[in-house]
Amino acid sequence: MEDVLTLRFGAMAHPVRRSILETLARGSAKVGELAAMFALTAPAITNHLKVLERAGLIKRRVEAQTRIISLRTEEMTAAEDWLKDVRAFWESSFDKLDAHLQEAGINHERKE
Repeated sequence: MEDVLTLRFGAMAHPVRRSILETLARGSAKVGELAAMFALTAPAITNHLKVLERAGLIKRRVEAQTRIISLRTEEMTAAEDWLKDVRAFWESSFDKLDAHLQEAGINHERKE
């Protein structure tokens, strides 16, 4: 079984899926609306939505004949936490490198 981060980052790796997530961040949408926004066929948008749903990033609900897609913002937390941890590690590493270079008398500029 794939881990959650692999599923989520894999789902977000495709530019259309990232755009779908950005669209859904502004509010829920019907499947047909999403297909029209991205000029995709119904089967193509359905495949993208299945990947996002399998990764736990979106949810579907049915209202009469309409399928409404919503973002599961709470599920983005695991990916966000992982990115924060990686960033903290590298920032700490760069701070240690800066201190070491200063002690060694090496002039350098750290670019942010």
